[in-house]
Amino acid sequence: MVMDVHGRELRYFVAVAEELHFTRAAERLFVSQPALSKQIKALERQVGAPLFERDRREVRLTPVGAALLPHARRVLAEWDTAWEATERAKAEQRATLVVGMSTSPGRGGLLPAIRSRFTGSYPEATVRLRQVGWQDPTAGLADHPSDVAFVWLPIPDPDRYRWIVVASEPRLVAMPDTHPLAGRQIVDFADLLDEPFLALPKSAGELRSYWLALDARDGRPPRIGAEIATTDETYEALLDGRGVCLLATGNAPLVTLGGVVTRPVRGVSHSRLALAWRADDRRPLVDGYARACREATVHSGSGGWPGRA
Repeated sequence: MVMDVHGRELRYFVAVAEELHFTRAAERLFVSQPALSKQIKALERQVGAPLFERDRREVRLTPVGAALLPHARRVLAEWDTAWEATERAKAEQRATLVVGMSTSPGRGGLLPAIRSRFTGSYPEATVRLRQVGWQDPTAGLADHPSDVAFVWLPIPDPDRYRWIVVASEPRLVAMPDTHPLAGRQIVDFADLLDEPFLALPKSAGELRSYWLALDARDGRPPRIGAEIATTDETYEALLDGRGVCLLATGNAPLVTLGGVVTRPVRGVSHSRLALAWRADDRRPLVDGYARACREATVHSGSGGWPGRA
């Protein structure tokens, strides 16, 4: 026969077994002695045998009580572990997840689609968006202010991160609408080799090289017209004619605000926007946001695919 024993009865039993004194055990448990005695008697009825021998001088475990004690301790220890795990899980659900980004992912409602799926699983969590300058190509992941981040690939130190590609887009060239090449429908990258380029800060590392398209220059160094670290700086530098720049198709509306045009470029690879997170970060909130991103990307049919995830 399987007994339906409550954890409280086992906890009371262990306290008496360790104290071998009902009054001290009751004080330890912050209950009255009659209430403690009642619980012990209820447990003895379920076991079908006395657990303690009692007289006026001492309390002793019976052989049945001695047999039960190590198992009761183990059950209580397992329950305490399980309780701590559930409390940690609840705390994770109530926590704040910081999402870093250099420019808004936009892309046809991607952020709302991720948020709706994420909050469905973690309704008590708070998502905070954090804008990070282009001088940090990891959008806050490297220094830990961000828990997850929308970044452009390639990302520095790739072994430190996992990611999901959420968009693969052609690279365009942005230029003043007065530029000699502005009248073309498509611009060959070979025609841009001698143009001054707007460059990300040197701290952006590989990402600076990528947006200068060093891989398509056959070793010819780029001319740097100016360094830019924000969308506003980019627009102003383009408008001033200090250089041209490559950008992803989805970011074109950020700079084509008047006086600036974008054109497709032949001869350079597509850009890839990804949601990334630290490879050693296994917190439920991080995994949950990555899962929501993967589901939203697949549902949208945006062409995203897993990368190192």
